Amino acid sequence: MRFSTVVLLVTPLVVAFACKPAVETTPPVADAPASLVALTGASVLIGAGDIAACDSKGDEQTAHVVDSVLRADSAAKVHDEVFTLGDNAYPTGSASDYATCFTPSWGDTGKLIMKNIRPSPGNHEHITNAAAPYYEYFGNRAGSPKKGYYSYDIGEWHVIVLNSEIVVNGVFTADDQKAQLDWLADDVKSHKQKCSLAYWHHPRFSSGWHGSDPRIGAFWAILYEGGVDLILNGHDHEYERFLPQTPNAVVDSAHGMPEFVVGTGGGELRGFEKTVPNSAMRIQGHFGVLKLTLGATEWRSAFLDVNGKVWDPSGGSCH
Repeated sequence: MRFSTVVLLVTPLVVAFACKPAVETTPPVADAPASLVALTGASVLIGAGDIAACDSKGDEQTAHVVDSVLRADSAAKVHDEVFTLGDNAYPTGSASDYATCFTPSWGDTGKLIMKNIRPSPGNHEHITNAAAPYYEYFGNRAGSPKKGYYSYDIGEWHVIVLNSEIVVNGVFTADDQKAQLDWLADDVKSHKQKCSLAYWHHPRFSSGWHGSDPRIGAFWAILYEGGVDLILNGHDHEYERFLPQTPNAVVDSAHGMPEFVVGTGGGELRGFEKTVPNSAMRIQGHFGVLKLTLGATEWRSAFLDVNGKVWDPSGGSCH
């Protein structure tokens, strides 16, 4: 009888989450040689999205990977920055979630992460008071409160951080959306570095549970027109890399932008749905982070899992 009662009580939740694809853990591959992801004199950008959950050890494990890279690079005098791709603290992005879930892992002041962090917000941040705890926790590193978009430079690269909640969350107005797009267009035009990338939470293209979101197309249009080289996103809890493509999903090796979905920072891992066109690599069932090595005219990438494996070495030249 107790079992039947529980089933009735949780039935709405079961219905809500029944469509989540099962995780079919991607088999391990041979480690990539370090030379494939290294560039002499380059800077390093490392991170992931969908990070801290108090009921998971994944965020402690990915924090260890990030901190280890930062310490090794610090000794070698390499310029590093840490990105987050939103949904930094589950379940609601509250002050308590940040204090009890994020702080013991990525927010641990005994690690180097918080000294180098460049966050972006996700939908879970905005569950609590328009993401106020997020802005309070990260301070001026998170950009202006209620906006959350900003840019910075790392080595020879320009990096743009956007707030996709302004696009998909009805709390924000058409004026808010226009303000971000106007800022983005101005930022792209005013920075003349040969190499640039952008990141935010919701992916335009994804084979994951949430899937592709065409509402993000306006970001892509401006970034593609401006010659931006790479796109990083979270939201779907697995790793996926796309071929360089246009905003309309046409492969374009000359001017297209590769997109990385890296929702593997510590939150519940998920599987894939139907594979989206131009998906070049998919990894599920592994916590890990994306390491980008950013040279003056080119880049290298690799997915580093928490067991020490190096997956999917890739790279390219700047537009």
